[in-house]
Amino acid sequence: MDGAMQHSVHDQGFHAAHSHHGSGGPVKLSAFATLHCLLGCVIGEVIGLAIGVTFGLGIWQTIILATTLAYISGMTLGLVPVMRSRKIGMLAALKIIWLGEVISIGVMEIVMNWVDYSMGGMTAPSIFSWMFWRAFFVAVPAGFIAAWPVNYWLLSRNVKSGHG
Repeated sequence: MDGAMQHSVHDQGFHAAHSHHGSGGPVKLSAFATLHCLLGCVIGEVIGLAIGVTFGLGIWQTIILATTLAYISGMTLGLVPVMRSRKIGMLAALKIIWLGEVISIGVMEIVMNWVDYSMGGMTAPSIFSWMFWRAFFVAVPAGFIAAWPVNYWLLSRNVKSGHG
């Protein structure tokens, strides 16, 4: 298959696989996918950070807990729409989404944890401290900005599912 034909077939597959998100092209789709991923990550991340800070866990224990919970919540949020839309079980849906989600969540978590650590959120005196929330509110958009081009790349190569 020549380059132009291969590109055309790829573009058709990319747009057909993700057309349920409306028009706007791959940049808008990747922003939507990143936002969706971020929501899942944030749920686990904030719970993990809150537990770590509340119980005075060390930095690495807090990072591991927050990242583990972010993966659990992020993967769950990714699995449910695929299971519903394709009427498949959890393992079948996991086979579809796992690689794209692992990469996307990984990038997001590295950046979010780095920002949170750098700004002192993990060592805040409590979750009621401005230091905790200031770091968290900077880490969330930083995670989005880091993962958006990654999701664009993953979606454009059909490595990441559009969840549906």
